[in-house]
Amino acid sequence: MKYALRNINTSRQGSIAVLLSALMWGTTGAAASFISDVNPMAVGAFSMGIGGILLALTARKKLIEECLLLSHSWRIILIGSLSLTVYPQAFYSSMHFAGVAVGNVISIASAPFMTVIIERLLLNKKQITFRWLFSAVLGASGIVLLTLSDAYSTQAIIEDSSRQIGVLLGLLAALTYAGYTCAAKKLMEQGAHSTSAMGSIFCCASLILLPTLLFTGEHLFSSIENTVAVWYLALVPMFLGYLCFGFGLRFIPASKATLLTLFEPVVAVCLAVIIVKEVIALTGWFGMGLIMVCLIIQASEKDETRRGLLKEYSKAG
Repeated sequence: MKYALRNINTSRQGSIAVLLSALMWGTTGAAASFISDVNPMAVGAFSMGIGGILLALTARKKLIEECLLLSHSWRIILIGSLSLTVYPQAFYSSMHFAGVAVGNVISIASAPFMTVIIERLLLNKKQITFRWLFSAVLGASGIVLLTLSDAYSTQAIIEDSSRQIGVLLGLLAALTYAGYTCAAKKLMEQGAHSTSAMGSIFCCASLILLPTLLFTGEHLFSSIENTVAVWYLALVPMFLGYLCFGFGLRFIPASKATLLTLFEPVVAVCLAVIIVKEVIALTGWFGMGLIMVCLIIQASEKDETRRGLLKEYSKAG
């Protein structure tokens, strides 16, 4: 029984860790709104690049211990690093073209579906359950309501062509987000510790991202607001957020982790109301309610391993 309860508790800890990371990530839109006259690609490169270096430094002992294992998994690390290199560029550019709310929710709402496609078609994972599909529909419906409610207020001035570009970039961000999530999970399944898995991927991506600041980083530190905002993005959502996310991936599937990150746009909208003073329609608040139901369903889900452990214990009793 102790073994079964330990597995249940660790799964819950994993879910809580991912929700905490989503909470930190949800502040990115509000923080980015204080940055002016800066290329959105530079914001993504700096925040993800610095955050990645810090993650690698945190994981340096594990990286050294598991260097042989990681060297044998270089293809997975390469895929994860390239995905992570594209992700922040697409994510921040999506918010630039389509607006903070629309870019954010498209990127996050699409990620769970992209993850399941990768897991099911490329990694030969188990089939999609009805429970997951039902919760995903609720979460995606909530995201759509959030997007529509915001679109008629703060995003009305954005041209349709720019919005379409932003949506496409958001879908690209979702695909690359799912790509590096699955890569990190695959490394852990092969025996890598969560810190070394995330550290190796983020370190390689940082080596690609940071040099691009030579071409895109103009005005990045031109004001106190810009400086504080970009360093906040690097240290809190990127470093601490992904540290929690990597811990959570040790105990829950990648598809469940990305679905739990639907909490991020809820946080983003709440901060938009409180800090940016945006007005959210009633449909938007209803959408947040649907997302919370989705999160409750996912957080309380018992995977096959835990059910089997409890079943064996009940038989033994």
